[in-house]
Amino acid sequence: MSNDERFKFYAATYLVLVKNGQILLSKRTNIDYQDGNYSLVSGHFEYSETAKQCVTRESKEKIDIDIRPDDLTVSHIMHRFTPDRTYIDVYLTCIAWKKTPKNMETKVCNRIKWFPLNDLPENMVPEVKLALKNIQKRIFYGEFGW
Repeated sequence: MSNDERFKFYAATYLVLVKNGQILLSKRTNIDYQDGNYSLVSGHFEYSETAKQCVTRESKEKIDIDIRPDDLTVSHIMHRFTPDRTYIDVYLTCIAWKKTPKNMETKVCNRIKWFPLNDLPENMVPEVKLALKNIQKRIFYGEFGW
């Protein structure tokens, strides 16, 4: 990269959907990254999209729920490094939604399942597991992969 070129981040949003002390997780499948591990409903930003717009769109596409942007709060920001990319991840907690979540992307998500917040599965995407621990401890910013 030349001195005239500015570094560009990748950006993703993650939905922290909590109900009665449980969190909704999705099990990844047929994806090049972390197959077989649980994660949150998530996705990459599209051009000129806010974090709330992104997670609202991804939630509709992936689990068919309707979320109002006003029902979302930023609960964690993670600066994440991988050998190929550097990410800024925005975790948004949702306090209300319409419709029952259902798996709409069966080709890349093996299942969706509610888990107790204090008993998360061992097979989780590591940075997501760290983010959820940070959220529970009210740690707003985290780093992973450095």
